[in-house]
Amino acid sequence: MAAPHDLTALEQARAIATREISAVELTEHYLARSAAHNIELGAFITLTPELALAQAWAADEVVARTSDRSALPVLHGVVVPVKDLNFVAGVHCTFGSKVFGITPPIDDYVVTRLRQGNTVMTGKTNTPEFGLSCYTENQVTNPARTPWDLSCSAGGSSGGAAAAVAAGLAPVAQGSDGGGSIRIPASVCGLVGLKTSRGRISNGPMRDGVGDLGVNGPLARTVADAAALLDVMSGHFVDDPFLAPPLGPGQTFLAAARRDPGKLRIGRYCTPVITDCGVDAQCLAAYEWATALLLELGHEVEDVPVPFSLDLTSAFETVWSSLALITPVAPEREPELMPLSQWLRERGRGVTGGELASAAWTLRNAARGAINLHSAYDVILTPALAQTPRQVGQLRNDSDPAADFEAQKQFTPFTAPYNMTGQPAINVPLYWTEQSLPIGVQLAGRPFDEVTLLSLAGQLERAHPWTHRHPVMW
Repeated sequence: MAAPHDLTALEQARAIATREISAVELTEHYLARSAAHNIELGAFITLTPELALAQAWAADEVVARTSDRSALPVLHGVVVPVKDLNFVAGVHCTFGSKVFGITPPIDDYVVTRLRQGNTVMTGKTNTPEFGLSCYTENQVTNPARTPWDLSCSAGGSSGGAAAAVAAGLAPVAQGSDGGGSIRIPASVCGLVGLKTSRGRISNGPMRDGVGDLGVNGPLARTVADAAALLDVMSGHFVDDPFLAPPLGPGQTFLAAARRDPGKLRIGRYCTPVITDCGVDAQCLAAYEWATALLLELGHEVEDVPVPFSLDLTSAFETVWSSLALITPVAPEREPELMPLSQWLRERGRGVTGGELASAAWTLRNAARGAINLHSAYDVILTPALAQTPRQVGQLRNDSDPAADFEAQKQFTPFTAPYNMTGQPAINVPLYWTEQSLPIGVQLAGRPFDEVTLLSLAGQLERAHPWTHRHPVMW
C-alpha cells in the first residue's frame, strides 16, 4: 500500500471524502514528516500544528455530516502550506527576515480562499528575505534545499514550498511569483509550478506591488493537482484592481487539465532575455526534448523572435529595487538586513518618482509589444532556467551584492518577462539529467489563458509521466 504522502492531492481528497482516511490522520502524518525532515530541507519557517489539527478536525466533521460527497470542495481536508510572505491571521509572519515580524489580525485574500476550500495549513514555508532572491537562504532558518540533491538550493523565492512538496511534506503548496519565484523552484525541485495571470488570484488586501509583477500560484507534483489548487485559490474580491475573466459556468481548471488541448501552434525561443548569457547544454537538451514531444503529439512548433530587448533590463531593475523598499524596516535595523536586501533598498532609495514612473511605463508598453508579437501562437516554449540546479551558496555573494544579483540574472533569464506581461506561465518537469537532477521547461500562454496551458501540460504529463520519479531518500 502506498504511503499517504505518495498519493496525489486529489487522491487524498477522495480518500477523505469516502472516509478511507481522515483529514486528521493525514495532517498528523504530514506534521510528523515535516518535523522530522525540516532541518535538513529548510522547507518551513513556522509549523502550525494546533491550527492544522483544528482545521483537519473541522474538515472531518463536515464529511461526517455530508451525504453528497460531490458537494465537498475539490481539495477538502488536504494540506496546503502557505508561504511566509503571506499573512495568516494569528500566525507569526517573518517575510524571511530577522528584522521583520508581525502576527497579523487578518488573512491575505488567497488564504481566505484556502480557508473557504476547507484546506489545512500545516505551516509557513521558507522564503528569502522579502522574497527578493531566486535562492532561499536567509538569517531566519536553514536554506531550502531540493530533495533531489541536498547540496543544491531549492531555488526561490518559493523555495520552501517547493522543497516541501517535492519531499512529501505537503501534497501541494501555495507560492508567489514576481520574477520567476514559483517556476524557478519548480524547475529545480521537479514540480509543476504555475505563475497565474495578473488578476487570476487576488493579491489583496495588501500585497499588490509596484509594477504589478507579483502573483500567487500553485506548486504540485501533477498538473491535475496544480489545476485543482488553482480552482481553490482563484477568484476576485470587490477591491481588486485587476480582474481576470472568470471561467464559464460549470468550467474548472481541473477539467481543463484532464482534456487534450487539440492541435496548437507553439512558438519557441532559447535566447536569454534578462541578461546576455549562455544557456547550459542540459537546459537546451530539455528544451529540445520538449520540442520533440510536442511535435510527436501533433502540435506545430516553430522558432519565434525574442519578445524583449536587453535594454529593458534596467527598467525591470528599477522597479525591482523599488519593490525592495515596500517592506518597512526601522532605520536603526537596516544594517541587520542581508547584504543583497541592503543593496537593493539603497538602489531603490536612489530612484526618483519620475524614473519609477518611466520604468513602469516602459515595461507596460514593452509587454503590449511582446503580446502582440506572439499573438499568432497559442503557447510559447522556452527553457525554464539557463543553468542546472545550483549549489547552496553558489549564487549568494554577501561581499558583492551586485555580483550576486548578476549571478541570479544569469541563472534565470527566461522567467521575469512573463511577470512584466502578466501572462500565465508554467514549469513542466519533463527532463532529468544523468545525475537525476530535474530540468524544467517553461510554457507561456496568452493573457488569461491558463486553460490552454493546463490542458497542454496535462497532455505532456500523460505522454511522458514524471510522477514515477521520486527523490530516493524521501
